[in-house]
Amino acid sequence: MFKEKMKNKRVRADMVDEERQEREIQKQIEKAEQLLTGKEGDGEAVEPPAKELKLDADGVKIGFQLGSKGNNGGKDKGESSSSRLVFEEVEEEREGKKSKSNGSNGNVGRGGKSALEELMREEEKVKEKKNRKDYWLYEGIIVKVMSKSLAEKGYYKQKGVVRKVIDNYVGEIEMLESKHRLRIDQVELETVIPQVGGLVKIVNGAYRGSNARLLGVDTDNFCAKVQIEKGIYDGRVLKAVEYEDICKLA
Repeated sequence: MFKEKMKNKRVRADMVDEERQEREIQKQIEKAEQLLTGKEGDGEAVEPPAKELKLDADGVKIGFQLGSKGNNGGKDKGESSSSRLVFEEVEEEREGKKSKSNGSNGNVGRGGKSALEELMREEEKVKEKKNRKDYWLYEGIIVKVMSKSLAEKGYYKQKGVVRKVIDNYVGEIEMLESKHRLRIDQVELETVIPQVGGLVKIVNGAYRGSNARLLGVDTDNFCAKVQIEKGIYDGRVLKAVEYEDICKLA
């Protein structure tokens, strides 16, 4: 009991340290944004990031198999995964035009923007370390059953909604067609990617638990572009989220 108490105490202390570090980074981001806004107000006209998006694979549906408790399920990715979650940036061509028209002031603006992006990436690394888990099931997501042992029952490669999560790794799945309920380990389930424009749940990584809108997919690099909806990160665009970290919402 004493060892367990000390272990829990250390875990709480680690969580407090992570939260403190995340708050400190967020403060730095806010200061950088204020500083950048002040510089831009001195004469540089700054255009917002482009809203028009190229939907390069409209209608593509993709599944990606994930691991269970028997494997790391993504823990080994560490910072390599978080480095792919890059915020929406101003187009280089637009920045080049502004720098030519504004001379040295344009360089200052880009420098401020780069500093802000660096702070945001640091914040993202902290969140990635904190939120990357070896389990990913959430209530309300649509998954595909990949258990061959259930093929005879007609459930193989059929989709269902996660109605309940048991001990993090097991989902109670309500099949879409038959309405039957099954309990299946996550190793025998796949995430489902909706059509472009559909809603997804970010099931792992830095923004774990957030709802987002699918803006596009990159089939060559097995990643997707999404925009978070609601919450403190409302409107933030993530340009390269791996397929296995998002799943279609019912």
